[in-house]
Amino acid sequence: MSWTDIASIDDIPLRGARVVKTTQGCIAVFRTGEAEAYAVSDTCPHKGGPLSDGIVHDKKVTCPLHNWVFSLETGQAQGADAGSIETYPLRVEGGRILLDISSLSQQSAA
Repeated sequence: MSWTDIASIDDIPLRGARVVKTTQGCIAVFRTGEAEAYAVSDTCPHKGGPLSDGIVHDKKVTCPLHNWVFSLETGQAQGADAGSIETYPLRVEGGRILLDISSLSQQSAA
């Protein structure tokens, strides 16, 4: 794994998100707790909605366009909705958010 420091945990409001732009597309980084964050694709597979604009609740995000709910842990849609979003390895150490950029190079470009 190749961990890259992308931000301070305090740069993201609690139950909020920030977008990290990469050559593979945009990644939404969500803060779900004081020292807890998740990284997923920023694009909803249903209509392409920006998940970073969605509502964060528990360890889930609701798409702002059509209310699909995704697990931030697994990327799977909840309930009757079908589909999933990409998840990315992330950890928080000493108040800093570290993203595994090697996982990005293993995926094909969109």
